[in-house]
Amino acid sequence: MNFGGRASAEKNDDVGKDEWMDRLHNVHITRADMNNLIMNYLVTEGFKEAAEKFRVESGVQPSIDLDQLDERIKIREAIQEGKIQDAISLVNNIHPELLDNDRYLYFHLQQQQLIELIRDKNIEAALEYAQTHLAERGEENPEILSELERTLALLAFENPENSPFGELLHPSQRQKVASELNAAILEVDATPKLANLLKLLLWSQEELDKKKVKYPKMTDFSKGTIDEPKGQKTE
Repeated sequence: MNFGGRASAEKNDDVGKDEWMDRLHNVHITRADMNNLIMNYLVTEGFKEAAEKFRVESGVQPSIDLDQLDERIKIREAIQEGKIQDAISLVNNIHPELLDNDRYLYFHLQQQQLIELIRDKNIEAALEYAQTHLAERGEENPEILSELERTLALLAFENPENSPFGELLHPSQRQKVASELNAAILEVDATPKLANLLKLLLWSQEELDKKKVKYPKMTDFSKGTIDEPKGQKTE
């Protein structure tokens, strides 16, 4: 078997960073395509006000009536205001099967409701809620049990905000749950094209890694950082 020829072919597939960047710079993306991509992201993520402003500035028309975003916006705002039961009711109105199918997401909403009761120092209601809605779930799933125990540990402190578990009472916790729920709704409604492009990039890099091709790899997606291929020295 001619392993030498195969190795030579694979070696020729290796691409240096300079050549890779030259190829990227030669890819032409029209302003219209970029504007449509941005509008798709704003609409899918539910940023109605930003989408309306971008429509005026760019002239790009959204693919749907922006008023259709109102329900998802209401859900996000309800969670950010700590009105978890309202958010659950709104979700059940538009996607009644969602929380039944995604039990871990449902737990996080229930956990947030427990956190809100603790925030309000409604200890008796918090204990009753945990016993009625969450105790059995914790017994069935060790991961859920661990999260439940961390939440209930807030009750042991007079000032739970300053406890080792105080981050659960931070507004960022509400935002985390709101983002998780929004992502789940997006899976039902539609996945933004930017997210699909990111998934395609991740898949492509995984395939190149499996084939042991040396290529400039994007290592920081938030900054677009591209590193030199491993094993290649920069001049």
